[in-house]
Amino acid sequence: MTSSSPALQPMSVALVTLGCARNEVDSEELAGRLAADGFTLVADAADADTVVVNTCGFVDAAKKDSVDTLLAAADLKESGRTQAVVAVGCLAERYGDELARSLPEADAVLGFDDYPDISSRLRSIVAGEQHQAHVPRDRRTLLPLAPADRHKPDPVPVATPRRRLESGPMAPLKLASGCDRRCSFCAIPRFRGSFVSRRPSDLLAEARWLAGEGVRELFLVSENSTSYGKDLGDLRLLETMLPELAAVDGVDRVRVSYLQPAEIRPGLVETIATTPGVAPYYDLSFQHASATVLRRMRRFGDPESFLGLLSEVRAHAPEAGVRSNVIVGFPGETEEDLETLCDFLVAARMDVTGVFGYSDEDGTEAASYDDKLDDDEIRARVEHVSGLVEELTSQRAEERVGEAVQVLVEDVSGPLPVGRAALQGPEVDGTTSLEGAPATISVGDLVDAVVVASDGVDLVARPAGGEPA
Repeated sequence: MTSSSPALQPMSVALVTLGCARNEVDSEELAGRLAADGFTLVADAADADTVVVNTCGFVDAAKKDSVDTLLAAADLKESGRTQAVVAVGCLAERYGDELARSLPEADAVLGFDDYPDISSRLRSIVAGEQHQAHVPRDRRTLLPLAPADRHKPDPVPVATPRRRLESGPMAPLKLASGCDRRCSFCAIPRFRGSFVSRRPSDLLAEARWLAGEGVRELFLVSENSTSYGKDLGDLRLLETMLPELAAVDGVDRVRVSYLQPAEIRPGLVETIATTPGVAPYYDLSFQHASATVLRRMRRFGDPESFLGLLSEVRAHAPEAGVRSNVIVGFPGETEEDLETLCDFLVAARMDVTGVFGYSDEDGTEAASYDDKLDDDEIRARVEHVSGLVEELTSQRAEERVGEAVQVLVEDVSGPLPVGRAALQGPEVDGTTSLEGAPATISVGDLVDAVVVASDGVDLVARPAGGEPA
């Protein structure tokens, strides 16, 4: 009797995704490849022959979470059916062989270049073959410096398969990968590479596929969405694509994430605010407000220009949602710089602001800067700004009482249906609960409602009558 080859035996795999929405898309593309090659996708890592952890390598807390998740998955090899635990994603790409040496509990560390052959990689690892982890390199050197030279015609374009791992009515859609900016605090371009836009035909094809899978909101993600199209010869391509994506049958809402203030154009501000089906939502990466600190960050701007941008946004869409992130305690940040930031936050009236304390990142310019603040001072400044932001965002939510909103329902398991209004991005911007909603309401419904109360950044709204869309 001849036994079957290990490469042909059925094998189950669980994908555990950490980090941002871009990682979620990567995981679904990996899932598509694996499913097409005969793997069975399972939701629970304890039920999988192989656990693939899509790691995040952005900041220290995310790195620790990734390592802890890999160690927890490795424990399953002692108590469950799991035969191999594999690290992929940004932490794996960024540290490669160093991560493999420091974390022997993981059976392999795979880089981005392993993704096209993910199925064969996993089968060989489970079969006991040793995988040589890559030596990390600056991925910006892999493409021409000039964006226009990065795209070569593909004789036979091949769409990357994707398999949804979540069933909700929102899904991320990747606009581009990589980043050309050289912010002194950020290591992402080194391991994600230079900026490369996806072709419009691929975006539209994937949008139609997602709509066919029940998706009603497309969340456009990239490292810098304002750069979309520059390597395709059209810096205003996003303004063209937004109406086309919003017109896809079945798609009711398109949302753009991560807009770079220094690159945003008046035409893009207007397109987001006025295009039917596009959420008037502005995810603006300010990072600070002091012109001095911003220059040390290798960024541009000041309170006047940022407030001018926000005035432009609200002139087109007075009820637009606005969020941002700021870094506190950057090397050389003075008390006056901190006061400038706080004054800006008061004047900006944003819906959500993420506050992060500065920490050195390997391979970044800022890691070599003098005038570092000590950890206690950074923590104190983060606590101060976070307290201010909590007060300001609660006030902004209170100002929303009486506004008409359209809520995309995402959860009906609790006492009240919960979803998001157009002003709220997924995961980090708060939610809207529907008070007095009909019992027939379902996940994926769009409900016209009026805000009646707030709780922190979260809103409570009452349906305005009529059937959900």
